[in-house]
Amino acid sequence: MTLATLRDVLQPAYKQGYAVAGLVTLGWEDMRAYVAAAEAENAPVILQAGPSCREHTPLPILGKMFRHLAENASVPVVAHLDHGYTFDECQEALDSGFTSLMFDGSRKPLQQNIDETAAIVAMAHAAGISCEGEIGFVGYSGGEGSHGTDPEEAAIFARETGVDAMAISVGNTHLQEKQEGGLDEARISAIEAVTNIPLVIHGGSGVPFKQRQELARNTAVCKYNIGTELRMAFGAAMREAVNRDPDRFDRVTILKETIDPVETAARNVIRAFGAAHKRSN
Repeated sequence: MTLATLRDVLQPAYKQGYAVAGLVTLGWEDMRAYVAAAEAENAPVILQAGPSCREHTPLPILGKMFRHLAENASVPVVAHLDHGYTFDECQEALDSGFTSLMFDGSRKPLQQNIDETAAIVAMAHAAGISCEGEIGFVGYSGGEGSHGTDPEEAAIFARETGVDAMAISVGNTHLQEKQEGGLDEARISAIEAVTNIPLVIHGGSGVPFKQRQELARNTAVCKYNIGTELRMAFGAAMREAVNRDPDRFDRVTILKETIDPVETAARNVIRAFGAAHKRSN
């Protein structure tokens, strides 16, 4: 059994200079491809159930799926709630067997975010699992704009909440389909200077590949959330499978053809973060 908490996989990354992929799941096909990719790369992986995933599949079912994959994997697998917005939602994830909770209070005033995140941290730690929080708001491509993380507020947030990892807004954007722009490395350095905690980049698909590698190696950025580029790989594979034989209607046979392409895409993501090299040394 290799079920792990977020702290289990991020503390070694923080100390040794690599990052762990937080891969956004939508269904069975992609989550099993992600675990296969992590095993092929000899790296830990974080399976993430975000809001759209939870709209489709209830948390108790997702918990069983994640734990089944983890219990049969040869590498550490974290069962992670991504963007939990309420105490009750986080409690349900904990009760469903998740080993990591991400509470998102980033839209709220600083003190409210601190107080509510600290309550989730206390609940998680009492159960022996981990908690990630967010300070600064990471916006959405074509939607809400970002509000960059203030380093002084980040220091207060990290100290007063006790989170195991802290998501920051440093030029990253959710749902970005192209790698362009890049992250604000000066702001990352300023946050690092006043904290001693693993940092998390949401919206990692939009971060240029080379910058992902360099920041994973040289900074406290230890977790990248990657979703859009993997969903694009899934969509392309399914479209090709359907178009190749328009008369097919059995979704199991169609969906099977998405697994290998998604595994290949996930391997490329995971490999860039350097975990396999560190684990083999």
